[in-house]
Amino acid sequence: MNPKWLDFAQRLQALAQSGLAFAKNPYDLERYEQIRELAAEMLTAYSEEEPERIANLFCGETGYATPKVDVRGVVFKDDAILLVRERQDGLWTIPGGWVDVGESPSEAVEKEVRQESGYIVRATRLLAVYDRNKHAHPPSAYHIYKLFFLCKLIGGEAATSIETEEVGFFREDEIPPLSVGKVTLSQIARMFEYLRQPDQPTDFD
Repeated sequence: MNPKWLDFAQRLQALAQSGLAFAKNPYDLERYEQIRELAAEMLTAYSEEEPERIANLFCGETGYATPKVDVRGVVFKDDAILLVRERQDGLWTIPGGWVDVGESPSEAVEKEVRQESGYIVRATRLLAVYDRNKHAHPPSAYHIYKLFFLCKLIGGEAATSIETEEVGFFREDEIPPLSVGKVTLSQIARMFEYLRQPDQPTDFD
């Protein structure tokens, strides 16, 4: 679970962002700006992020505040799961990323798997919808929903990208060090449960 301070900062940021989107009174706009600054100060005080980066993240968010959507493509071959090693931190994750405006979740996950691993897949089933705040991820400025899709491997070959430097399939007992900002070991274990018992319902929260 998120620490309380992070929950408060995310909620203050969301209130400020929505208020700035709809308020007309200049005094109200000023107050919402102050709330946004307070949320950024909270994140800066309790995390290792640079104040300027936090401020830029918050200022870049406009309109009514809603959670961001992250998709992950779960691809199995011979009882092993597809993982990619990220250039950013040298750690491994299930391929995926943000859903862009104009994309459906399935289109986004198929694109992300292709771009990050070189494999062509087709999304066949939604396995899980997780609130990132409720799992063992490090703190994030954003409130994020993570969607895990089972994907069928239909073509392509392993290839790295500007974001990834290695691609591989791993059995459950040989999972390499993970980029826990993207995926946790318990989430990967849950995906293997679906491999063994495919009739289980979609997991959530």
